[in-house]
Amino acid sequence: MKTIFLLFDSLNRKALGAYGSSMPTPNFDRLQQKSILFSNHYAGSMPCIPARRDMQTGRYNFFHSSWGPMEPYDNSLPRILREEKGVYSHIATDHAHYFEDGGTNYCTNFNTWEFHRGQEYDPWIPVVNPDMEELQGKYDRRHYDFQKGARSSHKLQFAKNKLYRMKEKSDFPMTRCFDSALRFLDINRNADNWFLHLECFDPHEPFDIPQEYIDRYDLDRNAILNWPNYARPVESPEEIDYIRRTYMALVSFCDDQLGRLLDYMDKENMWEDTALIMTTDHGFLLSEHDWWAKVVMPNYQEVSHLPLMMYHPDFKEMAGQRRNYTTSTIDLMPTVLDWYGCNIPSEVQGRSLVPVMKEDSSAERVVCCGVFGGTALITNGRYAYHLCPKYLDSTNLYEYRHHPCHMRGQFSIEEMKDTTLHKGFDFTKGMPIMKIKGRDDSKRVPNHDEQRFQDSETRLFDLLNDPNEQNAIRNPQVEQLLQHRFRSIMEYHDAPPEMIERFAL
Repeated sequence: MKTIFLLFDSLNRKALGAYGSSMPTPNFDRLQQKSILFSNHYAGSMPCIPARRDMQTGRYNFFHSSWGPMEPYDNSLPRILREEKGVYSHIATDHAHYFEDGGTNYCTNFNTWEFHRGQEYDPWIPVVNPDMEELQGKYDRRHYDFQKGARSSHKLQFAKNKLYRMKEKSDFPMTRCFDSALRFLDINRNADNWFLHLECFDPHEPFDIPQEYIDRYDLDRNAILNWPNYARPVESPEEIDYIRRTYMALVSFCDDQLGRLLDYMDKENMWEDTALIMTTDHGFLLSEHDWWAKVVMPNYQEVSHLPLMMYHPDFKEMAGQRRNYTTSTIDLMPTVLDWYGCNIPSEVQGRSLVPVMKEDSSAERVVCCGVFGGTALITNGRYAYHLCPKYLDSTNLYEYRHHPCHMRGQFSIEEMKDTTLHKGFDFTKGMPIMKIKGRDDSKRVPNHDEQRFQDSETRLFDLLNDPNEQNAIRNPQVEQLLQHRFRSIMEYHDAPPEMIERFAL
């Protein structure tokens, strides 16, 4: 058994031709024609690293903690593959968050790993005294103010990386990720029993593209405007259109790189013995609902409703078919374990999708999506219920951790002073665990960038008649049903009582 797990970051479902985009994505379309496409696939924990913990462990992260490392009691997909079936796992990625405090223990669960530098604010190129006037002149201050704002130093670091090391298409981290994947396949083409995790940070912001795509989409501009703030748009309609086209140009870059992988699989006839999963962690609002980005606002469909394509040699006669069954990121881990004949641990709450690959299911299933401490989306694919908790601050909010790390940096001494020892949960395998009181000044997402949850009120949308969530409805019967199902999901995850109480369930 051989598997390629291809994970993009912030890849919008509606950006792909297979999901209705009018923009050309010929290689994603090629993959869809080979694969089974899932029409109702949803994010789980948000954003980047919490989503990856869901994917490695098969359970939702956001009931017990915010962004943070893999914990000692966590079931890890690559580790189980190795320990149960001797599967060799390798990750090739440019995702710099893995190499911050909050990304600890993810890559090291693989046999081997490669990290390609330069995405976002990766602390890579050491320039002590850059020419600030010259550098600022290349970037629009509304997206890149190098001297003011919570993210000024990050945006300056990106500009340094770009100036000194990313000039040609071959220099871009995504190109180098696919180079690594193809090298792995060259070396191991005739080997069996491996799992390749190919993870690209694109098309995450900033929407940085090689000159070829700037020319293709007519995106020349005096000052770079490609890193929207997590806020309401302040740009003109023409500038918003420009930013959206820049995002689509980056998706085209992703599409071209995917084409390299598909060409290799065609040439080597890998479709006979190799499975392929293509998906993402979450989407990105491109001014829909009068918002840029994600996290601080409700998890609208643009953010939560994701692309998922799966190919497996045993189901190649299903090529081009669609599945309408509602699925979640927590299903990916047990599905891969099932492919390899591994036991699925009792702590896993996701479901293997092998039965659904064989035949679609009309059974109703409710899944959820959320950010620790913020609103939750509860959906059955027909209705989207955005449930706002009673509090959006740290009132009655606790983190349960063994590794108390935020995205960047460890928990502060002040955060740890009131820590108590909790007996543990049904997934901690008998281990007690730290119970840490949440604080409004902590560096958890989205507080870490001086942000707060906004636009947060409980709303219900009918996705059949209003797929873009433009007009909230009232249906007490549906709301009560989804609240009940959400409580059941939380109880199955052994969520702490105060988290259930936050949502008034």
